[in-house]
Amino acid sequence: MKEKKPIQPIHYYRFLRANDRLAAMLTSFMEGLLCCLTSKPANVVVPVETSELADGYEFVEVKPGRVLRVRHIVPDRPVEEVPSDQGGIVSCKRKITVYRNGQLYIENLGEKASGELKSCQNGETEPNSTVEVELADSVKSSPLLSLPEASLESVSTGNSGPSETGGVGDTPASAQTETPQPPRRRRRKPKRTVVIDCERKISACKGTHADVVLFFIHGVGGSLDIWGNQLDFFSRQGYEVIAPDLAGHGASSAPQIAAAYTFYALAEDMKLIFKRYARKRNILIGHSYGVSFCTFLAHEFPDQIHKMVMINGGGPTALEPSICSIFNLPTCVLHCLSPLFAWSFLKAGFARQGSKEKQLLKKNNAFNVSSFVLRAMMSGQYWPEGDEVYHAELTVPILLVHGMHDKFVPVDEDQRMAEILLMAFLKVLEDGSHMIMLESPDMVNTLLHEFFLWEPVTLPPLKKESKARPETAKAQSNTTKVFSEPAKVRPASARQNS
Repeated sequence: MKEKKPIQPIHYYRFLRANDRLAAMLTSFMEGLLCCLTSKPANVVVPVETSELADGYEFVEVKPGRVLRVRHIVPDRPVEEVPSDQGGIVSCKRKITVYRNGQLYIENLGEKASGELKSCQNGETEPNSTVEVELADSVKSSPLLSLPEASLESVSTGNSGPSETGGVGDTPASAQTETPQPPRRRRRKPKRTVVIDCERKISACKGTHADVVLFFIHGVGGSLDIWGNQLDFFSRQGYEVIAPDLAGHGASSAPQIAAAYTFYALAEDMKLIFKRYARKRNILIGHSYGVSFCTFLAHEFPDQIHKMVMINGGGPTALEPSICSIFNLPTCVLHCLSPLFAWSFLKAGFARQGSKEKQLLKKNNAFNVSSFVLRAMMSGQYWPEGDEVYHAELTVPILLVHGMHDKFVPVDEDQRMAEILLMAFLKVLEDGSHMIMLESPDMVNTLLHEFFLWEPVTLPPLKKESKARPETAKAQSNTTKVFSEPAKVRPASARQNS
């Protein structure tokens, strides 16, 4: 008789894991089928099991029966007051014109600000930082910029701007006169014109400053746990950090009404959270859908928002739910497809799909929402005010972080955002995807920290040219004659050169 070979432990664990996955899929399918037959919701919409009170967590009732979990860390650190003489003042002057054909033109009228913005990286740049785009603001370079047709190179190379004598390089005069013709036609019937004229004082935000608070806002399907590395890092640096769970996510309450998950309902929650914890200088950090809430807060509280970070947030377009979308299917059908959604999110949200990434999703409670909440969140993304003009009105310095392998948000959208915003940096990380804060936490923390510590250098005011320049030139030539004996030949040579 042949002896049976013992089952190897590795193959046995793989067998059990496959059985667990199959059982989960069958359970999900049976629950969805039961939902369709009984017309009852397949998901019990309640907070997850991690809702017990712990150190650093608070539960805030933003409305009666609407409770959000918030992680609030106030580290013990020596408080240092901000010196009054530090920080740079940036002039924000621009004219935004929207024409009836939908084109947007921006005239930057303020003093040059992009020169100081180049000093965002305090030290050597990261090896994975491949793209950096800045929008020039200069009185000398104020031609109309057709942003819908502008490329990345035209924006990045436009920092120097054309000179006063007329253009850069040997451009023919005929070409210069032909380019402004289309804007002149559209200028006759502007649909909307917005003029911005203000000054912002931008200073370094250190963890020892008591008036600095960092707000972290996650996106659809996430939770405050996805910011775990960032919250721990910046709290150790001495920063006060705030990270809420959106309604229906994490350990926050999840109402069974679809209207509770519209953009305006969630934005009102973030507004109340901001009012509760805000200080003098507040920095907003948003990811994906959370970027829209950060933009909303920057408009609502322009004097209190000091800086902002957008991580894989997409382009500056108004939000409108898609009519033909898989998320418009009934809740019970979505519940049956939940394993497929989790698998697709893992494939599209991470640059690599291994056991480490699966563990990150499970550990950080990402994409662990009910099908009812997921359906309501996707169908409630209606925000018509958040168009290009809405974003172009922002005067706060903004850092854009994008993962190169992001399949949810293409890099073109963040490049478009960098063109529209007044003061923006775009950092594209080669080894990251949509969940870049989980994939490369150290690099993201370094980029954010350098941005928090950055402050523009206040340039001295330009000296006005005096009308008596020829006389001063003569005086200088006379002094050279006095102090140099063999200068009898110099006047003749000077005449020849002139």
